[in-house]
Amino acid sequence: MRDFNRVIRYLAYTLELLVLFMLQETPGLLPPIYGVRPVLLLPAVVAIALFEEEVPAMAFGILGGLFCDFGLGCGLGFHGAVLAILCFLISLQSRSIMQVNLATALLTGLWAIGLTICAQWFFLYYFKYSLPQYAFTHHYLPKFFYTLLFLPLLYYLNRGLYQAVRAQDR
Repeated sequence: MRDFNRVIRYLAYTLELLVLFMLQETPGLLPPIYGVRPVLLLPAVVAIALFEEEVPAMAFGILGGLFCDFGLGCGLGFHGAVLAILCFLISLQSRSIMQVNLATALLTGLWAIGLTICAQWFFLYYFKYSLPQYAFTHHYLPKFFYTLLFLPLLYYLNRGLYQAVRAQDR
């Protein structure tokens, strides 16, 4: 029964990432703020990594990262690699040294989403274009804060899913 519940949970996470990818990529659905739209997959994989073990968290980080690569039009595998490492570290951290609640989820999302967006700016923009400081302050920082707004909602969604399936294990 435990393996069946794990499969159901993983299918639900996969469906969640697919739906968030579709919501994120639908033009006009989420209003742009300062000309940017949120990347909904980033807080989703952070929230999933808070509740799952290291290897599944890393796998969902890769899946969410590949969706980000498709949607953001950058090199295939960039976000997959970044989010795989971050989700592995988040899962390891949540299993060993921290208690998972909304405050720690916000702090974890703050540094993880911040690192991901800074890596986007550094590797995908800084070396290619002029005025990287302007792009960082007028595009990447608003994207960071707009994306971070969705973390509490996705945290509670994934916590409820995790608790509902874990309650059936007992």
